[in-house]
Amino acid sequence: MPVLEICTFTVIGDQDAMRAADARMQTDFAYQQPGLRRRTTARDEDGRWCVVSFWLSPDDAVAAEEAAKTNEVAQDFWSRVDADSVLVQRFTLL
Repeated sequence: MPVLEICTFTVIGDQDAMRAADARMQTDFAYQQPGLRRRTTARDEDGRWCVVSFWLSPDDAVAAEEAAKTNEVAQDFWSRVDADSVLVQRFTLL
């Protein structure tokens, strides 16, 4: 079943550098992952970021999470994130 994944976090350091890292993450990593149909990024007034991804299955989401652990582009992205602030939620579409 398709999955909607919502990941929220705060950024460490320069917001513009993070925007560039997010753009690379989206084109050079995320859209290369099997099962990803859509990914979009937003930021609130307090500076908290949100990435919403639409996956064809929970297995696709988990596989991408594992692949990110060894991918240079993904590692650059995650190095700019406060690890203690990360919240990932996955919802099965009805």
